[in-house]
Amino acid sequence: MIPIHVNPSSGVPIYMQVMNQIRSLIVSTALKTNDKLPSVRELAEFLQVNPMTISKAYSILELEKTVYRLHGKGIYVSSSTNILKKKERLAMLQNHVKHIVYEAMRLDISVEETTNMLREIFKKLNEKQEEK
Repeated sequence: MIPIHVNPSSGVPIYMQVMNQIRSLIVSTALKTNDKLPSVRELAEFLQVNPMTISKAYSILELEKTVYRLHGKGIYVSSSTNILKKKERLAMLQNHVKHIVYEAMRLDISVEETTNMLREIFKKLNEKQEEK
């Protein structure tokens, strides 16, 4: 199963969480062109959500040409060139950053503390990638 999880209490609709995570997996190349996605039923059961939620996420991804459907066979990742536009990646990140900022404000964490935390995480991840 693809590594997707949802948080029903995040305030972000579940179908959007699914869409954003599939896009992230494609951008990170964890999902590649022509990789088959789990069926609506499989992913709905795995995430314990209504199948209509997954169907909605897949339909929107299909409309934006992130995935394509072969009737009777499944849903597949489209060419990554449709997805890798910087503007779209920034828009995806903006949703995540909004949630980080919201949580920081809710927990009374300052901008400086949040920014320093993000820098440290970037630094550690870059160090891990350089080790590979």
